[in-house]
Amino acid sequence: MKGIARPAWPRRRTRTVRIGSVPVGGGAPIAVQSMTKTDTRDVAATLRQIERLGRAGCEIVRLAVPDRRAALALKAIKKSASLPMVADIHFDHRLALAALDAGVDGLRINPGNIGEKAKVREVVRAARERTVPIRIGVNAGSLEKPLLRKYGGPTPRALVESALGHIKLLEDLDFELIKVSLKSSDVLTTLAAYRLLAAKVDYPFHAGITEAGGPVSGAVISAVGLTLLLEEGLADTIRVSLTAPPEEEVRAGYLILAGLGIRRRGIRVVSCPTCGRCEIDLTTIAAEVERRLRDLSGDLTVAVMGCTVNGPGEAKGADLGIACGRSGGALFKRGRLLRRVPEARIVDELVAEAVRLAAEAKEAEE
Repeated sequence: MKGIARPAWPRRRTRTVRIGSVPVGGGAPIAVQSMTKTDTRDVAATLRQIERLGRAGCEIVRLAVPDRRAALALKAIKKSASLPMVADIHFDHRLALAALDAGVDGLRINPGNIGEKAKVREVVRAARERTVPIRIGVNAGSLEKPLLRKYGGPTPRALVESALGHIKLLEDLDFELIKVSLKSSDVLTTLAAYRLLAAKVDYPFHAGITEAGGPVSGAVISAVGLTLLLEEGLADTIRVSLTAPPEEEVRAGYLILAGLGIRRRGIRVVSCPTCGRCEIDLTTIAAEVERRLRDLSGDLTVAVMGCTVNGPGEAKGADLGIACGRSGGALFKRGRLLRRVPEARIVDELVAEAVRLAAEAKEAEE
């Protein structure tokens, strides 16, 4: 609601690293990222997905590099990609070297799983020459066996000990362009791990709940986990991990940030859950309005309401709103009734007015 003071969420003080043009940490805006789900060896399909991610607002994209063919494809992808790229590397340090040669903007590795120290040193030297940051990505599902035995499982302390060991490995090689992530599918384990590590290092954190689930369950679990992390200033860049198209991860990320008043991108659509008083097909209408406005930029709230109880108040309080009754609704623009709209025209007229309002706002900024 307009006029409500938003909390100033604390941010831990960290160093800043840059992933291409995007600063991470050091008080920079919390960046929203995702990961392509195409076969990286398929250059055309991967570029199409990166473009869709860019339209959704993604700021950093990560690509899996499982083999040499995927590593070699990175050069062509990087040449045309619109977003800073991070190469996700495991087991084979040569893939990291090839990714760096291809011009990636960041690496995600676990130094402990790419071989002996000489191989890590080779990767670090190449990354330093190119000023490319390395994310140490610790995951509960791939924790080192000695740590699992020591702690009896992927506990917060086990995750932190793994991260500190990898950090020391890089620091001993005089490399400090580091980001860190400590991910578990368990919210409280993740939160406890970040709290512990935050007391020990000042590197920026990449945050998220890994293997969170499908579009609904994963978004809910991610929202719970990221809200707790953001409330304590323990996130500098985020990914919402969903078993869903990556664009949905980006939209969910912005919805979480917007819900906390931290960052906002695009149109916010609020809609009522409907009940026995609703006399139109509001579920279909709301879904179509969201679909058609999801890539529209602008700091606007659009309300799609289904009955006369809360509908008029919510519609008047939004930048644009429809308060529906039998066979149609009343269309409001910033508290003023514009006109009555028949049910068949609600989506088209609401979307058209939203596009006009967004254009007016952009013109006023310029």
